Amino acid sequence: MLQPKPFPSWGLFHVLEARHAKPSDHGIRYGTRAGRFGSSRDRTVGAEPAVSPQLDLGGVPVRLLQFEDALRTILDRCASAGTKPLAVCSANLDHIRHFGSGSRWSQTLEVPTIDWLTLIDGAPLANEAERITGAPWPRLAGSDLIGPLLDEAEERGLRVGLLGGSDDAQQMIQERFSAERPGLTVVGWWAPERPVLGAPPKSVELAAEIAACSPDILIVCLGKPRQELWIREYGHLTGAKVLLAFGAVVDFLAGRIRRAPAWVSDHSLEWAWRLMLEPRRLARRYLVDGPEAYLRLRSDSRPMTAPAVFPTSDAHKPTDGNRAPAARHTPSRFASATEDADVAVIVVTYNSAGDVGPLVASLREETTVQTIKVVVADNSPDRRTMAALAEFDDVIARSTGGNFGYAGGINAAMRAAGPADAFLILNPDLRVAPGAIAAMRRRMASSGAGVVVPVLVDYDGSFYPSLRREPGVLRALGDAALGSRMVARPGWFSEIDFDDESYQFAHRVDWATGAALLIDSMVADRVGAWDEQFFLYSEETDYCHRVRDAGYSVWFEPAAMMWHERGGSGTSPQLTALMSVNRVRYAEKYFGTLRLAAFRAAVLAAEVARLNKPGHREAARALLTPRWRASLPHATSSKVCGVEAPPSGTVIIPAHNEAAVIARTLESLSEVMAWGTVDVIVACNGCTDGTEAIAERFAGVRVLRVEAASKAAALNAADSVAHQWPRLYLDADIEAGAAAVADVLRTLRKGPFLAARPAFRYDTRGASPWVRSYYRARMRIPGSSQALWGAGAYALNESGHERLGTFPSLTGDDYYVDGLFADEKTVLSTEPVVVRTPRTASALLAVLCRTYRGNAEQNPSGGSPSSLRTLRQLFGSVRSPLAAADAVIYAIFAAVGRHRAFRSRTKPVAWERDNSSR
Repeated sequence: MLQPKPFPSWGLFHVLEARHAKPSDHGIRYGTRAGRFGSSRDRTVGAEPAVSPQLDLGGVPVRLLQFEDALRTILDRCASAGTKPLAVCSANLDHIRHFGSGSRWSQTLEVPTIDWLTLIDGAPLANEAERITGAPWPRLAGSDLIGPLLDEAEERGLRVGLLGGSDDAQQMIQERFSAERPGLTVVGWWAPERPVLGAPPKSVELAAEIAACSPDILIVCLGKPRQELWIREYGHLTGAKVLLAFGAVVDFLAGRIRRAPAWVSDHSLEWAWRLMLEPRRLARRYLVDGPEAYLRLRSDSRPMTAPAVFPTSDAHKPTDGNRAPAARHTPSRFASATEDADVAVIVVTYNSAGDVGPLVASLREETTVQTIKVVVADNSPDRRTMAALAEFDDVIARSTGGNFGYAGGINAAMRAAGPADAFLILNPDLRVAPGAIAAMRRRMASSGAGVVVPVLVDYDGSFYPSLRREPGVLRALGDAALGSRMVARPGWFSEIDFDDESYQFAHRVDWATGAALLIDSMVADRVGAWDEQFFLYSEETDYCHRVRDAGYSVWFEPAAMMWHERGGSGTSPQLTALMSVNRVRYAEKYFGTLRLAAFRAAVLAAEVARLNKPGHREAARALLTPRWRASLPHATSSKVCGVEAPPSGTVIIPAHNEAAVIARTLESLSEVMAWGTVDVIVACNGCTDGTEAIAERFAGVRVLRVEAASKAAALNAADSVAHQWPRLYLDADIEAGAAAVADVLRTLRKGPFLAARPAFRYDTRGASPWVRSYYRARMRIPGSSQALWGAGAYALNESGHERLGTFPSLTGDDYYVDGLFADEKTVLSTEPVVVRTPRTASALLAVLCRTYRGNAEQNPSGGSPSSLRTLRQLFGSVRSPLAAADAVIYAIFAAVGRHRAFRSRTKPVAWERDNSSR
């Protein structure tokens, strides 16, 4: 599409400029003695100005000065020796957007190593200052100050360096300086690439290189906010007495961008001039971000009654004169629980035997400069992690006796940790880079932070976006609609901070993922225990919220690096659902009614949009029906079965291409696996869909591979490797809770029964009315609740299995086993297992065909007494018109299914089962 040419706009500005320009404006209007500001000899830099007022404009401390007073303040610092460097910046709406109240970099410039002089730039700030003080104040942009400052530098013999801009721009400036400022001493030109500025070691090297040139004034032109952030971190290392954060000056000095005409500046339209010159770069700043910053300026500006006080080391801690200093330890030895330590490392493990060794090794390297103790709370269902930890006699390892979740494990470990200045919460799959803990402690001391978080790096070297913003409705909507796409969207539309710059400089954050957090011990005492209702996910969101509510801040420290393997908590549909449910739990804790409803709707929309992905259907269901939350992972202990010790036994799950459901089934057994007394065996027979890989993700599950696609072969293979009795045979699409498994195993262990099954319930949600009617009728038939078949779960003790021998190659193993027992079998009134019914009539008929064909294999005469008994019980159960209708529908399905089963005596090639509920 053809775009209109910009010539008319340019022409209009040229005409207006020509009409309003003064003769001197056609020359170089700053940066030379013949320029706009005149010669330095025409200006008097005299006595020190009186103490000038300070304002808080939109959360930015600004000092109000006249032009000559600002020059004098800057130049006086150039002549001083032995003082902290002075950093000078000009505040406009873009500065408020970056450094004002509620912004990402709010209060980050206030460090003890740098003095800041922030001057007014921009008409909105000048107008606000006049409104508050009742007096007009000039706009002191860097582009206005740089010419006179260079004049004075040349006259006084000050040494100048320039950091920033491109090589081409610097070359142009050198040529202009040679012609126009031959007496100016420029000691260095530095044009670093962005990766150098974002890497602490390289920035330190750069600062040292600058310091070797001994500049008095360093002009830093890196763009906002990078230039201010770099000065804050490394300015004191450059040796410069004054650092000028004048980003756009490099282009003005090079003559690449023209200054606005005087009449444009006088009418506060310089922003429009620059927007016209660089629309692509500046459109968002002026048209999108500018209005938000202006609202912040108008709503959050006031006089400052006292200058800011820089925090010093341990300024946020009370002094305890009775506390003995930590005892010195030889390097590489961890402190004990009773000894004081600089840092107590808290690690919560779950089947982490392979992770703890490398983590401990990386922590041991950190003991050369500080005292560290390591405390591990193990939530694992087996003893392998504790056995791995036993190799380290100076690690304090405690088994929680169950799976308390992440928050519960942290609480347990902190109770066992003993005295320490700070607690470092770490995931077991982390590796700590050298110096990371010391860097976090330095940041905590210098900023007064209550919590400090590090950089997390994946093993491929990429940065993991671990920083987060406070959850909100708009952010939930943005994440629901865009996910990880359009990462440059505004912060109010994304909870995750994707901006690379956020991971290059230290600053306050709302919260960060809980893989690594350093918590001040006093803050930990004041905030209290972690909230265990979250179990896993959102517990760190809640904790950081409570830290901020207590008056402390959370800081990010880029100099502290840790490698993160990720996925240490495992993945499954239930965990995916738990993540969304816990986001809503967090909102329930902190949001009002209307905001909570909107937030829940936004989270639900995200799940509905992703229903085709594992876990999101379960999440949507749990969000819509709160009672389903109980089926998600939650805290358990070895006492879940009452005062008795958990029973022992084996759960055998035959699986043929069950990738869609096997994780759901194994998640339902997570409590059982946490006991450490029950073996779980998944016998994958003829699988081609990755069922084995999914099952292997669950620690403590033994996976067998059986070549033949035969359920009988799978059952017999599992029996051949199992050692414990009793044994529960569970279909791969059945969900069994801990109480049901415990009751069945305990009953068969005590006797006198040889076979048993738990109660079951049909989950008909999503099924057609005809299918629901069929299963209502089936539940009214007494025989359905008295047999071992129909639940997808039955168990045998060793004596019962002797009667069975091996499983024959028949369809309907539960029907076969049921026929082996009369009075020696029982159906227990336990917590029911969940049987998901077919969703469609055609799927139900497929299941019935398989069932009737299997029954016929075991009753070749065809005269099945159970069928006649079932028919009598069916019509005997009719007590209402609805029941009568259900009975008729049941009979129709049974008749059609039987007819289809026996229409062809040829055994079907395809595996007959219901796929509609998977």
